[in-house]
Parts: sequence; C-alpha cells; structure tokens
Amino acid sequence: MYVSTLAASDLTLAGGDYAIVGVVAVVALAALAIGFVLLREVLAAGEGTSKMQDIGRAVQEGAAAYLNRQFRTLGIFVVIVFVLLFALPGDIGERVGRSIFFVIGAVFSATIGYLGMWLATRANIRVAAAAREEGGREKAMRIAFRTGGVVGMFTVGLGLFGAAVVVLVYTGQAPKVLEGFGFGAALLAMFMRVGGGIFTKAADVGADLVGKVEQGIPEDDPRNAATIADNVGDNVGDCAGMAADLFESYAVTLVAALILGTAAFGQQGLLFPLIVPAIGVLTAVVGVYITRAREGEGGLKAINRSFYISAVISAVLCVIAAFVYLPSSFDALTSPSDASVVTAMAGSDPRVIASVAVIIGIVLAGVILWLTGYFTGTEDKPVKTVGESSLTGAATVILAGISIGFESAVYTALVISAAVFGAFTLATGSITVALFAVALAGTGLLTTVGVIVAMDTFGPVSDNAQGIAEMSGDVEGDGVGILTELDAVGNTTKAITKGIAIATAVLAATALFGSYRDAINQALTEAGGTLADAGTAFAFEVFAPNTLVGVIIGASVVFMFSGLAINAVTRAAGAIVFEVRRQFREDPGIMEGTVRPEYGRVVDICTRDSLRELATPGLLAIFAPIAVGFGLGVGPLAGYLAGAIATGTLMAIFLANSGGAWDNAKKLVEDGHHGGKNSPAHEATVIGDTVGDPFKDTAGPAINPLIKVMNLVSVLIAPAIVTFSVGDSASTPIRIVIALVAVAIIVGAVVVSKRRSTSIADTPAESTVS
Repeated sequence: MYVSTLAASDLTLAGGDYAIVGVVAVVALAALAIGFVLLREVLAAGEGTSKMQDIGRAVQEGAAAYLNRQFRTLGIFVVIVFVLLFALPGDIGERVGRSIFFVIGAVFSATIGYLGMWLATRANIRVAAAAREEGGREKAMRIAFRTGGVVGMFTVGLGLFGAAVVVLVYTGQAPKVLEGFGFGAALLAMFMRVGGGIFTKAADVGADLVGKVEQGIPEDDPRNAATIADNVGDNVGDCAGMAADLFESYAVTLVAALILGTAAFGQQGLLFPLIVPAIGVLTAVVGVYITRAREGEGGLKAINRSFYISAVISAVLCVIAAFVYLPSSFDALTSPSDASVVTAMAGSDPRVIASVAVIIGIVLAGVILWLTGYFTGTEDKPVKTVGESSLTGAATVILAGISIGFESAVYTALVISAAVFGAFTLATGSITVALFAVALAGTGLLTTVGVIVAMDTFGPVSDNAQGIAEMSGDVEGDGVGILTELDAVGNTTKAITKGIAIATAVLAATALFGSYRDAINQALTEAGGTLADAGTAFAFEVFAPNTLVGVIIGASVVFMFSGLAINAVTRAAGAIVFEVRRQFREDPGIMEGTVRPEYGRVVDICTRDSLRELATPGLLAIFAPIAVGFGLGVGPLAGYLAGAIATGTLMAIFLANSGGAWDNAKKLVEDGHHGGKNSPAHEATVIGDTVGDPFKDTAGPAINPLIKVMNLVSVLIAPAIVTFSVGDSASTPIRIVIALVAVAIIVGAVVVSKRRSTSIADTPAESTVS
C-alpha cells in the first residue's frame, strides 16, 4: 500500500541540515566556477585561418538567430503554462512557488541549451585549428572534450543550485515546488529537442541527398548551399538540444528523489538526494580533467576510461556519505513520514538500501555505455556488418541497421528493467521506500552527468570541426585523419549519451509513479472519499479493461510523436532539396566554384520550418495526458504512463542505435573499406545514414523528455481530476468538457500538420521562398 507523503507543516530543517544544504549550494556554485575556468581555456586556443573564422562566424550567426527566434516562440508557451499551473488546486504558497520555479526551470534549461550552442560554435574552429598543429590529436581532443566539460559543469551546477535553493526556502513544501522546476526544465528541453532536431536533420538530409548522392561532391563541400545550415544544425540540435535534455534529466530525477525521499526517509530523505549529485560534481571535475588519449590509443577508449574512473569514485564516495549521514535503522530517522514505513522496514538499514541503490544506478550507466558503444562503434561487429551489407545496396544497409536497432533495444531495455527491479526489491516491505530506492538509482546514474554531457557535446563539436576543415580546405595530411577519427568517436559518444538519457527517463518516471498515486490519495482525503468510493475510473489493476485501454493509448502516443517528428524532417528536408537543386540549376558558377551559394536562404528555410513544426509534437505531449486523465480517470492515466514508458524506452533506443549504426557504417566505408568514397557501397551507406538522421537526432532523443513531460503533467493534474470526480466538487460534465477540449487541440494540431505535407510536392518553388 502506498503511504501518504509527510505534510509540509510537519517537516522542518535543523541548523545542521541548513548547513548541509548550504554546502550543496556552494558545491553547485563551485561547479559553475570550474565551468568558467574551462570556458576560458577553450577560448584561449587558436582560431585557425581567416577562412576557418569566416565559416565559423556564419555558423555562429545562424545558430544564434535560430535560438533567439525559438525562445521568442517558446516564451508564449511558458506564459500560458505559468498561468495554468497557478490555477491548479493547492495551497497558495505551493502554487506561487511551483509556478515561479516552473519559469526558473525553463530559464535554466534554455540557458544550458544556449550556452552549449554558443560555446560549440566557437570551439569547432579551435578543434579544426588544433588538428593542424604539432600533437594535434591530443590538442583537438582536449579542446572538444573540455568544451563539453563546460556545459557539463553548468548542467550540474544550475540543476543542483536550483534544487538546493528550493529546499532552503520551502523545506517541507519543496517537493511540490520542485514539480514546477522539473516541469519547466522538461518542457523547454522537449521543445528544443524537437525544434533543433528538425532543423539539423532537415539540413543534413537535404545536403546529403543533393550534394553527395546527386552531385557527387563531398559532405561538407562549400559549393553545397546546405553546408552552413548543416553545421548550424549540429549546434542547435545536438549541443543546445541535448544539453537542455540532460539538464532536465538531472532536474526531474532530483524532483522524483526529493518527493519520495520525504515520504521514505523523512528529513534525511529530503537531503540525501542532494548530497549524491554534489558528489557527482566532484567526480565530474576529475572525469573531465583526466580525459586524454595515450599514444596509439583510440579516442573512445580514453573517454570510456575517464567515465569508468569517475563512476568508481562516485560509487565509493556515495557509500561513504550514506554511512556517515544516514542512521543505521528506520527508527532513528528524523520525522518519519508514517509509522507504517518504520514498522514495515524494521530491521532494515537505510544506509545499505541507499548505498546499493546508488551503486545500481552507477553500474547501469556503465553497462549502457558499453552496450551502446558495442552496437554503434566502428570497431565492433554490428557496424561492420552494416558496412558489409553496403556491397549489396541501400536496401540491405537499411535492413541491417533496423535489425541492429531492434536487437539493441531489447538488451538495453532489459538492462534498465533489471536496474529498476533490483532497486525496487531493496525494500519489499514498503513500496514507498522501494520507489525511493529507484529514484536514488537515478541520482546515482546522474553522478556521472558532468562527464556524460562532455561526451555528448564532444560529438557535434568534432563533426563541425571536420566540416569547417573540409569547407575551408586549410587542413591537410594527418589533420584530416585526426578530425575523421574524432568525428567517428563523436558519433558513438552521442549514441551512448542518448541511451543513458533514456535510462534516466525510465528511472525518474518509475519513481514519479509513487508521487502520482500519493497525489491522488491526498486529493481523495481532502475530498472526503476513498479509492473504493471513486469507481472504476480509479482502478489501477493492469487487467482492468479501462487501465489496459490507457496502456494502449500511451503506447500509441509514442508512435504518433515519433511519426510527427520524422514527418516534419521529411517535409523540411524536401524544401531544402528543392532549394539546393534550384541554386545549382540556376547558377552553374556555384558548381564551378566561382560563385558563392546562398547559404543564408537555406538557414532561413530550416529555421522557419523547424519552428513551425515543433508545435504539434509539443501539444500532443501536454494535452494527451489531460485528455486521458479527465476523460477516463486516474486509473487509465496510470496505464497510459506505463504504456508510454515501456514503448518509449524501446522506441528511443531503437531509433538512436539504428541511426548511430548507419552513421558509423558510412564512416567505415569513407575510411576506405568496401570501395571507399564515391563507390556504390558508399552511396548505399549515405542513403542509410540519411534515413537514420531523423531517427537518431530528432525522434529518438525527443522521446526522453516526452516521457518526463507526460509524467509531470499527470502528477500536476491528478488532484484536479480527483476534485472533479469525488466529493462535493464532483462534476462529470466539467471533466468531459476538459477532455474534449484537449482532444480537439490535439486533433486540430495534427490535421494542420498533415496538411502541410502536400505543399512541397505541389509547389516546390513557393515552398522554398515563403
């Protein structure tokens, strides 16, 4: 049975507790300071030739223009959601705090994304320049990884600082206020992921189809009008989008841990989830600074070694912290949530439960790193198999990549499930403590988030560096090989971080189930009803037909969301193809190299289309839980979340790993295997990579914030659903009207989106200039 969380008025912090939170806040600020130190180091590196700098400035201007327009668009959503959050039932202090910290979470998420873009667009030319120097491989790798280190430090610093401030100011009300903080971070991250993903892959697909396939010119040839947009897209999609994504993973996992911590461990449960990521800050610094490739050693091996070292240090320090801070029995916990928890867990040691849970999360990160690296790395059998399939054409390349994606999704999902089950079984006597253990596993996984962000940013920075080197023509000899190697390593690290990000989504979403049920129980108590009084709409049994309907709808939403994202890339890429073809056709001087293409025109098309297309997936994520909850009840809504988590996990991993395998198979052929560049095998892998682009960089990564947005929306609306279902305020007509309005918004958005699909085919010329 679930127990109710501790009432806000019953939980206070002593002087020593305030000191602990204060230390955590100082550690968070220290992370920001270290980020600034790394930032100065990156910017101190040489910027290369004037031609490199010219290309770099074009990328910087395009990326900044896109994000500025995106933030203006998203500002409207933030204002609307702020008002809606304030209108939800609850104590006035909670409502004000939750709404304000929703904005703060959104601003922090946007700040992380913007910083990731801003620095990456300046680091790319420095990585390209370093590859030309003596010891270029070591210098280029260090700059690329420490660029990610800056973003990693700001991610952990802002996330931890925001949570610490909420706990200091709101104490017992902190979990409710943190719901707003996590929701703001998740919502902005999802929009940035979708919008940035559409931008980057529309440009990438368009550039590849016309440049590589039709014109037979290199990937980043300056004669291709889409090359600048492609490089811009790497930054707004992979750097800005993924940085915001990992920040919201950090924030939402903390939210889940703090909500459940107050119920499971009382006062210590509110503070221990802050101590664990504070330790992660220290280990992230170690991981960033020790990353360097040894002589004759692959870059991926060096990065993996740093990750594992930092993970081991995190595990040791977290165990020490658990045994120093937590008591040896549940009887000794300060302000226990409920006597039933203490009774149920009699004889158990909170220190052991917390330690093992955190270690499970850290081990999960390491296993996913190895597993994803195996399925997407150029040195392992799966990618080599995709490369070999290129000898028989594009169709077999696509089939091989899909097969690898399906297979890897099963293994990764089983590993994540084992971690969730292992953490859950640590406290079989109390489901509240068991769910807190799952949340602690999530915080354990995220002790490595600083290194994870560095790994992810490393990818697009290396990709951009190679593009700038090819466009400028100023990198020759060994420098070309260095950048090619770093680009291939970056493809793998990006796939790894996507796998780890989806693992955090599952852990956080599973933990949030506890707060979801608790929100329902509290609302029922206030309404003077019980689950038994509420009828079948409150039945949580999976074998109940209405709950099963919820599961099916939840799974369907993941498919619809993925389809909308991929279709958006298809339409936007079509517009890019027509525009690049038009430029080649109307001005032969472009192909001859005597006329400069209209790069800005392609950037404008990508910006317009991506901002137009991001609304529909976003509205689906927000209003689908509202439609199910108010229309069918909280029981089916629980099923909806279960279906979305299960399907989303498999879909996200499948899309990410298929795309990663196709991308690196192309790199393998370009390195000289199976005929090398401009061979039939190369053309086949380019087609595979083109299919995989929206898989791995648009739809797949966006599922991660999607899951958490839907979970947080459900937690936030659960009391309102109960209010209109039970007691004096019950009103079936109001519930039905709310559900129908939500459905109408979703249907309208999808219909409008689908109508756009004919514009490219019917009026190609107009679609590129409107």
